[in-house]
Amino acid sequence: MTETRRTLLVVEDDPALQTQMKWAFDAYDVAVASDREEAIAQVRRLEPAVVTLDLGLPPEAGNVTEGFRALENILELAPETKVIVVTGQHDSANARRAVALGACDFFAKPYDPAIVSLIIDRAFRMHDLQVENRRLQAARGEDLSGIITGAPEMLDVCRMIDRVGASNATTLLLGESGTGKELLARALHQASTRRDRRFVAINCAAIPDTLLESELFGYEKGAFTGANKQTPGRIESANHGTLFLDEIGDLPLPLQAKLLRFLQERTIERLGGRDEIPVDVRIVSATHQNLRDRIAKGVFREDLFYRLAEIVVTVPALRDRAGDAALLAHAFVRRFADEQKRGRMNLSDEAVVAIERHRWPGNVRELENVIKRAVILTDGPTIKARDLGLEGAASEEVPLNLREARESAERREVVRALARVNGNLSKAADLLGVSRPTLYDLLNRFGLRKQD
Repeated sequence: MTETRRTLLVVEDDPALQTQMKWAFDAYDVAVASDREEAIAQVRRLEPAVVTLDLGLPPEAGNVTEGFRALENILELAPETKVIVVTGQHDSANARRAVALGACDFFAKPYDPAIVSLIIDRAFRMHDLQVENRRLQAARGEDLSGIITGAPEMLDVCRMIDRVGASNATTLLLGESGTGKELLARALHQASTRRDRRFVAINCAAIPDTLLESELFGYEKGAFTGANKQTPGRIESANHGTLFLDEIGDLPLPLQAKLLRFLQERTIERLGGRDEIPVDVRIVSATHQNLRDRIAKGVFREDLFYRLAEIVVTVPALRDRAGDAALLAHAFVRRFADEQKRGRMNLSDEAVVAIERHRWPGNVRELENVIKRAVILTDGPTIKARDLGLEGAASEEVPLNLREARESAERREVVRALARVNGNLSKAADLLGVSRPTLYDLLNRFGLRKQD
């Protein structure tokens, strides 16, 4: 069976160069256009992944104005298309300007066909990678309430949430700030039989101690100055649903005792009231703190801990989720570009490398903020490394055992490659520069083979 060839659009007004490029790049189905209007028509008709664009187009071949207009028109019409501009031999200023406007690369006349072939092949690969990332985003987004991941550690967490969801077990989520604990709590709610009832969240660290009790348990009219009407608390509001207690480690000791009584009796009393009100609610709590340390210091009740921790789920930090930083970054770019009406935007290869190297002490929340800022402030459709505002990646300590260091690095790169190509083994092998049998051996060695 003959494989369909990829379409390459060459925008060039010189017939001799058109013929030369058709001959030089015969691995592709080369289409040509001689001016801006014809180029736009070809882009509409063929939707090519890659275009080479001579900036010197008629009516004034010595002027780059028409070429830049063509570049802007093509990117506006087909933002995903990779445009490679063709410049004069010493025209670096216009080359830089074209890249700033969204061109993915450039080469100068007269050109070396071998070098240009590499540039074109790289552009096709960039296009394919972005398509795969979008597919992976869509696929992962449907797995568990919008959680996007390809990392084995996080996939284990998602599977655990799925299993625990059907029960009424009180669940404790542990992990650094910004790792997505509330998103997982919502996923737990969606996986439960309570999904059609309310999900109520309260941050125990964000509300002053003097107000937190009334927020949780509610109050009767006249219970205190300003209590002008009977008001249900968050626990009561979540009846038959799920209550998420974020930053539970900051709950004051007196309220810990009252929460423990509720967990034991499943009834509450509003402030200023005497009636016991039965409440059927599933409790999910979360903290970034070490609760056992707080128990040892006497600031957290051990009996409450065991009530909250029927099921404990530890959420890995973003730096420990191989491949997820880049995967999430692409998803955030699409989301914020849509929200800010920026059209199609993408991350340069250098930006992806910078994202992968950063330690992300603020985890997914930090990454989300960095990408949102870059989408708002970046000129043009491509976000570059400098647009992210990240400091240099922290140097990692080199383990003394070189064999373990090599295996750890190989495993990390295999996981990253699989994440980038949505698990396609052929493409992952190409990305890693190994044969498929070698990749199979690596998957077996690292325990990464998919379960049937």
